[in-house]
Amino acid sequence: MKDHNDFSGIYREQILELYRNPSNFGELKNFTIEHKSYNSICGDEINVQLKLKKGIIEDASFQGSGCVISIVSSSLLMEKIKGMKIQDVMKLGVKELTKILGIKINPGRMKCMTLPLDSVKGALNKNA
Repeated sequence: MKDHNDFSGIYREQILELYRNPSNFGELKNFTIEHKSYNSICGDEINVQLKLKKGIIEDASFQGSGCVISIVSSSLLMEKIKGMKIQDVMKLGVKELTKILGIKINPGRMKCMTLPLDSVKGALNKNA
């Protein structure tokens, strides 16, 4: 996705469509670990399920509810981490999430964007 400063035009429609029909949403069969994270600021709740095999994230999905940013970030992050080594996923941060999302997020909404990554790392820490 291209870098955009706001939710305007066609890009806004792409974001809203992904919010309405997120990919990687739903229960993952035969998952290895899961972790739920909650954003008390706006009420977002994301539960991540991961299937691990030999240090690799073989599959990833999420369930939950939240604002546009948290749901779209969850959907895109699950797609990004599939096939990645666990140690590489643990190195992901705000910079990578911003690139994945393709828009700049104001500081007040940063927790919405990082919630799915917090949940992924929480799950991986359980596995360590």
